[in-house]
Amino acid sequence: MTLRLRVALFAGVLVLAVLGGGGYVLLERRAQDQAGADARVAANPDGLSAMARQPHLVFRSTAPDDGYGRVALAPLSAPDGPRALTSAKCDRIYARAGEAICLASRKGLVTSYQTTLLNSDWTPRRDLPLTGVPSRARLSRDGSLVATTTFVFGDSYATPGQFSTRTMVSRVDGTMVGDIEQFVLVVNGRTVTDADRNLWGVTFADDDRFYATAASGGRTWLVHGSLTARRVTALREDVECPSLSPDGTRVAFKKHGDLPSGRWRLAVYDLRTGKETLLAEERSVDDQVEWLDDDQVIYGLPRSGSTRATSDVWVVPAGGGGAARLLVHDAWSPAVVR
Repeated sequence: MTLRLRVALFAGVLVLAVLGGGGYVLLERRAQDQAGADARVAANPDGLSAMARQPHLVFRSTAPDDGYGRVALAPLSAPDGPRALTSAKCDRIYARAGEAICLASRKGLVTSYQTTLLNSDWTPRRDLPLTGVPSRARLSRDGSLVATTTFVFGDSYATPGQFSTRTMVSRVDGTMVGDIEQFVLVVNGRTVTDADRNLWGVTFADDDRFYATAASGGRTWLVHGSLTARRVTALREDVECPSLSPDGTRVAFKKHGDLPSGRWRLAVYDLRTGKETLLAEERSVDDQVEWLDDDQVIYGLPRSGSTRATSDVWVVPAGGGGAARLLVHDAWSPAVVR
């Protein structure tokens, strides 16, 4: 055997050893992740029913198991404890007591998208109109109205005001209320009719009034609107994806400020005083937050440094103090049901 051949064989053995060791480490890490996820799942009808009868959190499970993408429930008293899995599989979920709205994609030769209103047992009640890639979903406080926001043609979210969205509001019986982009938009007393205007991220105050984001010319505004008047009016600039507090006095949102393109900072706006408060979460949050209660907001964040694609739900005080902390592992798109 020549020296060159011996060297080549030795190098091959080293490569196999490295690959084998790396493969073992990867498999072991995946097994550990799986074991941790399995320990948090209680997928049985009795457990699901029991959780639904108490204040609970509804979210999309991102644990690396057979429940990935399925809607899960966990009690507010122990949100990171055992979870109960439903039969529903969604990209985005939002719930009120007794019903939920599910935004989902269906893979095939051509990917299709679907909005489904779910019953209290998580079975489909009816499909609602949806165009584009699912992004945001909200139900009104009394559960009578549904708002869904989708990206049309997959346009980028990185440059506010320069992408296309569709935000449709309908009643839960399927009756269409309208595309809010067609409503009259008033900013500083002037009606904005520019072709690039977009509206998205609805949060309902009641069965008529709502807040949302409006954008045009690279600027965004918090707007207050009326479904019956079909009109929205700007309240302040640099607001995206608002979420109204349970007491109706504040709006949590993400703002761009002077951050690089595609990054945002969470803040709260007091509707009574006009005061803005930056929250302690300093990471970029691309989500429409949910209020855990009048004092805290929750939101999803992709998990950094992980070997797999997942996300977690975090919580931060709404008053600007304290610090962000992890609330639920392997979760996304949270909704609070009391």
